[in-house]
Amino acid sequence: MAGTQSPESDSLLQRFDVLRAIARRLVPEYRFHWPQMGWWENEAFNDYLDRFVEREGNNTDRRFMVSQLLRLVSEVPGDTAEVGCYQGAMSWLICQANQGRRMHHLFDSFEGLSAPGKDDGGHWEAGALACSEDRVRANLLEFAGCFQTHRGWVPERFESVAGQRFSFVHIDVDLHDPTYASLAFFYPLLNPGGILVCDDYGFTSCPGAQLACDSYLRDKPEAMVQLSAGGGFLIKGTATAADSASGDPA
Repeated sequence: MAGTQSPESDSLLQRFDVLRAIARRLVPEYRFHWPQMGWWENEAFNDYLDRFVEREGNNTDRRFMVSQLLRLVSEVPGDTAEVGCYQGAMSWLICQANQGRRMHHLFDSFEGLSAPGKDDGGHWEAGALACSEDRVRANLLEFAGCFQTHRGWVPERFESVAGQRFSFVHIDVDLHDPTYASLAFFYPLLNPGGILVCDDYGFTSCPGAQLACDSYLRDKPEAMVQLSAGGGFLIKGTATAADSASGDPA
């Protein structure tokens, strides 16, 4: 009969229903994904997650989404960059996609976050998410010669790449001021068709990051496209309509 499910599928959905019943009691506002995501079974991607001890973490959706967005810039000229790299997990994906054809630049204080400002809410504190430069470089060792680390607070080291053009930029600094400074520097250097991602866009824990993006892009043809699992991106040169779900102007 068409539409009949296998015993394995029935068992999975039954267990899923139990989880949802528990969640309704403990975290009623939480929304589950369907448990049949094909990419969950992607062996190479799971190996990558295991490398950074993230298979059971909360970032897997955004990691996979970035791996897909990187496919869109394979023919766009320019280097790549990440501002706020933590342990280097996202930069690992970017370096892998680059295939040695371009340089990847990592900007980080390697001392954690700067002090939150008035627009940043109460979730973060100075020094959170610290990771040493040596650890990041060790995590990216297989890409040696294809990446450079730039140690310092945003935006003091940006001038070291002022003469470069970029195809992909990933911003993950959680707070308003460094997010705005990163956009202001890298947006003009992004080649047409290039992609800029703000990892923190849309998170209620990072209100300053979203405010920074929306403020900077207010007079630009592009706007952030919000991703369902958190984060947002724009494609340079691609005009973006207003977000009808939020009412925010493009």
